[in-house]
Amino acid sequence: MSDSIKSLLATGTKLWVDSVDPEDVRNTLALGGTGATSNPILISSLINTGLYDEELTRLMEQSDDDSDVAWKLTDHIIKGAQEKFFPIWEASEGNNGYVSFELDPLLEAEDCPLSLEQRAAKYIELGKYWSAGHQNRMIKVPATPAGLAALEDLSAHGITLNVTLIFTPRQYAAARDAVWKGAQKRDSLGHFKSVYSVFVSRVDVYTQKHLPDLSDNLQGQVAMANAQLIWDQNRKFWEDKNLKLQQEMIFASTGVKDPKDPPDKFNSGLAGSDIQTVPPESIQDITEMEGKTFEPLLYNLPDQTFIDQLHAEVDFQKMEDVLMEEGLKKFADPQKALLAKIAEKRAALIS
Repeated sequence: MSDSIKSLLATGTKLWVDSVDPEDVRNTLALGGTGATSNPILISSLINTGLYDEELTRLMEQSDDDSDVAWKLTDHIIKGAQEKFFPIWEASEGNNGYVSFELDPLLEAEDCPLSLEQRAAKYIELGKYWSAGHQNRMIKVPATPAGLAALEDLSAHGITLNVTLIFTPRQYAAARDAVWKGAQKRDSLGHFKSVYSVFVSRVDVYTQKHLPDLSDNLQGQVAMANAQLIWDQNRKFWEDKNLKLQQEMIFASTGVKDPKDPPDKFNSGLAGSDIQTVPPESIQDITEMEGKTFEPLLYNLPDQTFIDQLHAEVDFQKMEDVLMEEGLKKFADPQKALLAKIAEKRAALIS
């Protein structure tokens, strides 16, 4: 394990890799990483490498439905990562060692014909199906109106949830309340585990693009402050619930987007607790930072003056709407491309 990674983990941060590529999983485990996240972009990119062509061909021979093939292959890939992290899940008694499985992003595509209620019902159906028999799989549901509407039923069913695409405190609170309401319908809370993925760096991209006149002391700092405040909200909510397992934040989208920023800006600023899911290339950047020492800076919360100014200058609802629209498109488009790729491979096989 590199000294810099060791220092990051020593603050209390759990390191997960934002990849289910077998090589990335092996490397992350060797560095002390304890879990993984996936999304449609990562799955589509991984399938396009050709690494799974043999499995893809086998599945196409079994099914004429390209969507069915895509999801069975996704399941196969994520199972492989789960097996690697399962000993961690077992040793932590279910508190760590998870791999996320994101439900169909086409449910949120602009051309999806389903109503909100139908999409919520589909999330529930798919969540139950893809979680069955998987102890260290987290079902990933977006904090959209339809996703939020599905959370209570999914949680009540005993499913371990990762609520994703969270950009604002409003989304977080709505997700957490729904998950907790559902969890309380279970016979026991002994296996109750949930995480909430707040997307970090995209917030600063938003303010730089849409709020160029933001005060100098806010510009470039909104993402960090927003993540810290949501984390603190989460910590305070759960501290008196006396649960066996931790209900945690995942700090996602931690790779910097501004080339002027140090590559570890968010890894450093959010070190200290909960989970950071980090792209393989960013993990590599951290390992190469000789002499780098991380401190638990997550606990250095913004002061009230900063918070008041933040809420005065940033319309959080507008920010949420813009970032959610962008985020959903980023996930729906690769899924469509993946289906097109499978159709192309099928045509080549037939010919």
